[in-house]
Amino acid sequence: MASVKKIRKILVANRGEIAIRVMRTCKEMGIATVAVYSEADRSALHVRTADQAICVGPPPSRESYLVGAKIIDAAKRTGADAIHPGYGFLSENPNFVRMCEAAGITFIGPPASAMEAMGEKTRARANMIKAGVPVVPGSEPLASLEEGRAFAEKIGYPIMLKAAAGGGGKGMRKIEDPKDFESGFRAARSEALSAFGDDKVYIEKYLEKPHHVEIQVFADTHGHTIHLNERECSAQRRHQKVVEETPSPILTPQLRAAMGEVAVKAAKAVGYVGAGTVEFLVDAKRNFYFLEMNTRLQVEHPVTEWVTGIDLVAWQIKVAMGERLPILEPVQPNGHAIEVRIYAEDPATNFMPSPGKIRYLRVPGGPNVRDDSGVYAGYTVPNVYDPMISKLSVWAPTRAEAIERMRRALSEYVVKGITTNTRYLQAIMEHPEFRAGDYDTSFLPRNHEALLSKPNAHLEEIALIASVVYAAKRDEEKAKSVTIAASGDHGGISPWRLMRSAVRR
Repeated sequence: MASVKKIRKILVANRGEIAIRVMRTCKEMGIATVAVYSEADRSALHVRTADQAICVGPPPSRESYLVGAKIIDAAKRTGADAIHPGYGFLSENPNFVRMCEAAGITFIGPPASAMEAMGEKTRARANMIKAGVPVVPGSEPLASLEEGRAFAEKIGYPIMLKAAAGGGGKGMRKIEDPKDFESGFRAARSEALSAFGDDKVYIEKYLEKPHHVEIQVFADTHGHTIHLNERECSAQRRHQKVVEETPSPILTPQLRAAMGEVAVKAAKAVGYVGAGTVEFLVDAKRNFYFLEMNTRLQVEHPVTEWVTGIDLVAWQIKVAMGERLPILEPVQPNGHAIEVRIYAEDPATNFMPSPGKIRYLRVPGGPNVRDDSGVYAGYTVPNVYDPMISKLSVWAPTRAEAIERMRRALSEYVVKGITTNTRYLQAIMEHPEFRAGDYDTSFLPRNHEALLSKPNAHLEEIALIASVVYAAKRDEEKAKSVTIAASGDHGGISPWRLMRSAVRR
């Protein structure tokens, strides 16, 4: 039986919103925190949030956040007895887990053996087949172009070429015609090598109009493993998730139970510990197939927290200390939650990143609205990291109400100085296919043009301009020490009156 070991200080080996998210739970638990940062992140919000902060190198991740030795050294120098990796960077690196163990530092995540069993995609497929988990038909890593062509012909087009060593859409190509196989094969290998240092790729049968549904699992060191329901992640662009929600609008209670049972079986098969996500593809006939397992906390974990009332980061820390899971039975989802990812990017220019200084920032509020952010007004978004600046999530009793709450929250989100995708996200919330709930992984690319031509966009511009005018006038009056009348007269036209008059026109 594992003993309980108190963690007193956690180094968060990440940046941005996820680092801040972890630090907030640590503060509530009375645990001190250490931030690491690159030279590009010296003024970042996660640096200001932590109790201590230490620089780990130049801006490129490969010279800072991805250098395990520097992270371990920072933990030793600051007296941190545990490391939380967040997601990305070193979060799924088994060698880093072993480095932590060798240094006597608790890694808040699964053991290296579980990462290795699930981290390499073809190995994970083999392990799941052995465990009796249904998988999408596919190959072993391809030894040659000719082997790949032969296998593709055998299972039939369309097929997917995928990087064996990683995910996140890198090294992935859909091939619909045999004449495109060679170019797709070479492109996938090149991208896989660049992203993961490993050019091995394999083939999976492409499922027409699949849903991407994942199951949150959790396991402790006492042999207990449970699932915490599903997340629908089918709103994707270039294989990257854009919108996530729970419960999935296509799952019945019976299908949820069946998928949850398989996910738990998969986690137990590799001796999993901590938070993990088992991802599935669900076809039009509601057959489901194992896709992969993410051996870390997911970007979209807030929607699960909304409908279960569970702090998943607190559970991670407690499990790492040797505590038992506080719940041993599946939790029924309460209400509906939706999350969207706010990116510093311009949808009108093929989603090009939009780094730069944030001159004005107003985040939404109100009942059951949560903004997990890593930025602030005056902060300069760097051009060397992922352009996601925050995650906006909402909860409501029903899916229809959650969609309306998200629409309202997005209309309040104002960022000046950089371009964001908030209007694009609003268009998704308003699209009939999304509102109906039966959308698949081709939803966003199929409706690309329609989503970029959102109606009534000029009204949002009016609201944005009005809010900025109001903020500027307020600052000017404050500087001049102008006394505002108790009646609430701000000495000018309210931005909301300005917007209403513009609408009437």
